[in-house]
Amino acid sequence: MSESTEMAMLEAEDKMGKALEVVREDMASIRTGRAHPSMFSKLEVDYYGAPTPLQQLASFQVQDARTVLIQPYDKSSMTAVEKALRDSDLGVNPSNDGVQIRIVMPQLTEERRRDYIKLARSKGEDAKVSVRNIRRHTKDAIDKAVKDGDIGEDEGTRTEKELEALTKKHVDAIDDVLKHKEAELLEV
Repeated sequence: MSESTEMAMLEAEDKMGKALEVVREDMASIRTGRAHPSMFSKLEVDYYGAPTPLQQLASFQVQDARTVLIQPYDKSSMTAVEKALRDSDLGVNPSNDGVQIRIVMPQLTEERRRDYIKLARSKGEDAKVSVRNIRRHTKDAIDKAVKDGDIGEDEGTRTEKELEALTKKHVDAIDDVLKHKEAELLEV
């Protein structure tokens, strides 16, 4: 394999891996019937005028399947954290006792579960499109290398087969993440 096609393949594998990681993070932030600290991973709090990730400002403790206790490290940020939680799309009503914030997750309705499944499928499809775009760009680079005479046609064909296998591996991994998330959302 020539140096340029090898670099293109390594770059494609790296980018596909990142697309898979993004979809995993997105799926973790979609709420299920259970309380989990990763639900708050995308939340930002206005902390002294700067948007700061909630996970940098507080500790989380899951009491039971539907209750989370959030304890800000800086007590002066309590109202800002509470406001960020209330304004989020999680549909929660935080209660503040001056020391910690208690969140009781409401039961998911069937309709809300269906909405979350649609959201998960949409995010999964976006990730697959991203992987396919990476494949297309890499295939164009391989075709250009063959056309320019940098590599032979046999090597180009072999590299394209490797690219297809790599793409299939990542698309299948995205499907597995999506299937797991759907099962989790349907679990009552």
